[in-house]
Amino acid sequence: MTLHHVTLGIDVSGAHFDGFAHPAGPARRLPNSPAGIKALIAWATQLEAFVILEATAPWDQALVRALEASGLVFHRANPKRARDFARSAGLLAKTDALDARMLALYGARVPLRPTEPIAPKRLELQGLVARRDQLVQMRKAERVRLKTAQDGGVIDSVKAVIALLDEQIEALERRIDQTIQTHDELARDAAVMRQVPGIGPVAACVLLAALPELGRLDRRAVAALAGLAPMARDSGFMRGRRCVQGGRKRVRDAIYMAALAAVRTNPYKPAFLAMKAAGKPPKLALIAIARKLIVTLNAAIRDGKYARPKTILDT
Repeated sequence: MTLHHVTLGIDVSGAHFDGFAHPAGPARRLPNSPAGIKALIAWATQLEAFVILEATAPWDQALVRALEASGLVFHRANPKRARDFARSAGLLAKTDALDARMLALYGARVPLRPTEPIAPKRLELQGLVARRDQLVQMRKAERVRLKTAQDGGVIDSVKAVIALLDEQIEALERRIDQTIQTHDELARDAAVMRQVPGIGPVAACVLLAALPELGRLDRRAVAALAGLAPMARDSGFMRGRRCVQGGRKRVRDAIYMAALAAVRTNPYKPAFLAMKAAGKPPKLALIAIARKLIVTLNAAIRDGKYARPKTILDT
């Protein structure tokens, strides 16, 4: 990994950017506007800096696109990890200016992987998938209201809203499919994913949108990104219970639902039943299947084809 002499920490809010150049400064505040982004890019280019910013969507998106277009090397940091670093460094106070200094120090002290640019079609897919998720949640809420509604007028109103949401979701799903099919890489990856047991159209589009690293990382790293890597909790003679944590929740949710479908078919059904017979709780067994699924998908995307294993122990 290339070491940069200057790291530029950027704290992002809806109104402005606070920046600090490590090690010697200076600190600056710029508006979160096209003019402010242009000035920030010029500053980072002059410093030849490695830029560190927290993932604060949607407020960081215009800056991220500008960083990609400029060719600057940057890292979009997980807010929890950045805050954990701040605590470990004794930086307990929190203001926008201090957060910028902390992010700059984080980039200087920790070997961070540069964030890769995202293709425009994948960005479009991310927006469509996020909107579909929003509408699905709205429809879920309306269906709950329908169960408790008593007045006929209210029932008719709720049903009308549900019908409208159904139409909107179907329209978005058609646009999602069209977006995938008109991009060679997305179409190829989607076709490979759909060959894996349990992976339906929704799971495939979520993974394409929310996990672009699929096929580019090793199995441990991709499982960690999905929040499916078991974390050790050992100390001395104590051996704690492993559990999964962190990662991208939307990815984990999609893979968990895919695992529910996969355990109805071979080769995952025998493995799931064997784990339950061995005394593992059903949910723990499902998490294990979900991890096998993400590892299998990672290998399939990397190789450009799905090789069906005889048992999941082969994955």
